Formats: sequence, C-alpha cells, structure tokens
Amino acid sequence: MYLTLSTRFPRSARVLRGESPLTEDQMRVTAPSIFAHGKHSSRSDRYTYIPTIEVLRGLHDEGFEPFMVAQGASRIEGKTEFTKHMIRMRHSGQVQARPEANEIILINSHDGASSYQMLAGVFRFVCRNGLIVGDVVEDIRIPHKGNIQGEVIEGAFRVLDEFKVVEQHVEAMKALPLNRGEEMAFARAALALRFGERAAEDTDAQRPAPVTADQLIEARRIEDSGHSLWATFQRVQENVIRGGQQGRSAQGRHLQTRPVASIDRGVRLNRALWMLAEEMHKLKT
Repeated sequence: MYLTLSTRFPRSARVLRGESPLTEDQMRVTAPSIFAHGKHSSRSDRYTYIPTIEVLRGLHDEGFEPFMVAQGASRIEGKTEFTKHMIRMRHSGQVQARPEANEIILINSHDGASSYQMLAGVFRFVCRNGLIVGDVVEDIRIPHKGNIQGEVIEGAFRVLDEFKVVEQHVEAMKALPLNRGEEMAFARAALALRFGERAAEDTDAQRPAPVTADQLIEARRIEDSGHSLWATFQRVQENVIRGGQQGRSAQGRHLQTRPVASIDRGVRLNRALWMLAEEMHKLKT
C-alpha cells in the first residue's frame, strides 16, 4: 500500500492518506487524538465523550473505510491528544471505475473545538486532490451529547444517499466548456478567496497577490489539461490549496506559495471554490 504525508498542512500537523484503507495502527501514529481515552479537562460534565475510534469502528461495520486522517497541533502542553482531527472515508459499495471517489469527511475533537461534523467530499485519483462539496449536500453537525455514535452512523448514510446529486453536478461541470476569459475570471475570484484576507490586513489596500491568475490555471500534469469547468476548477483548486508556485512578495522578493495550513481554513477554502464553480455553471447555463 502506498502511503503519503500530504503537503497541505504545516509541519506541526500530520496528514496521512493511503491507496488502501488505513489500519488503526497507522491512524494512531498520525492522529492519536482519534484514540483519546477521555475528554480534555476543560470540558464540563455536560460534554458527552465518545472516542472517535468507536464511531469509526461502528462505521466500519456498516462498510465505511478510512483512507485519510489528519490532526491539528496544539501549543498547550498535554492538549495534543485531544485536538481536532479529520477522517475521509469511502463506502465499500462504491463503483471504482470512475476517476473520482465519493468520500464522507468526519471532523471532531475532544477539547471542545468542534462538534461532530460530517461533510461530503470527492477524491480525484490522478492528482490525489481531496475536494469538499459546497452547498450541494447539507452539512451534518452533531453536538457532544446523547447517542452520538448512532447519530453519526445515520448521518453517514444520509450523506451517502446524497452523492447521486453530487455526481450529477460533477458531470455537468465536465460537460461545460470555458473560454480563456472565463477561466481567468474563475482564477481571479480564487485569488481573492485565497489571498484576500492577507491583503485586507495590510495597510496597503492594493497589495498584490504573490501569484497571478495565469499561474492558477496552469496544469501540473497532462491529465489536467482541458478547458471544461471541471478541469479549470481542478487546476485552480490544486494550485490554491497545495501551493508550491513561484511568486513575488509585496516587496518584490522571490517566494514560493505555501500550502493551506489548517484543517478549518482548508475546509472553508475548498467549499468556497466548489461554490464558485457552481456559480460559474449557473452563469453559463
């Protein structure tokens, strides 16, 4: 089985994705908070603790397998074992002939930083890109109280049922061609999503992004060429999330763009890019 540590998180965080389902031993090394033995001491008696691993075992019994895990870091001593973590799972009933796989994304923590969240995702094999669906599928959030395990399993099947709609949206994006101007418009909007916050914090309101829209629509591999909305979306998403592109700082220094550095920001940005693609499709049709 081929395993890779993703470059989408900072060195202080760990990410692991496999081409085959991950074992508990592999997950334990990368994301120990999945196996936390209790809640963090900051949580009150009203906070219901159920270890994430027990939920995963219940989902495993229903045919769901983990293919990626990630865990955030903490600067507070002793808190790393309870921090936010993310698992991307696939159901064994999927047809594997497609170039994409549907994934259910589970986010949780044992320190109060997150409720149980379930999101819909799509994994593209050729570039190992893990996308997050925008507002096509309703998020499922489960507070830390009551029958958490049962609600999470029920929620996973609800998301699974919605994937037919997700696949329809993907196929519609693949069938929609974009001209050069439309590709550039998509990339410029993505630049604002990725670097707008940083620009807003600067005293110079005209502070430029470190890379150009042209760079965001560059293909990293021959399989990513093409001018459909889906192909453009994939190129922009990978360049925005993974970074690694040569650019210039506001002072003119050469730099390399960094990968998106947190679970939360990665989720927000991925979803925003998906919704941007959806809006482009609406405008074109």
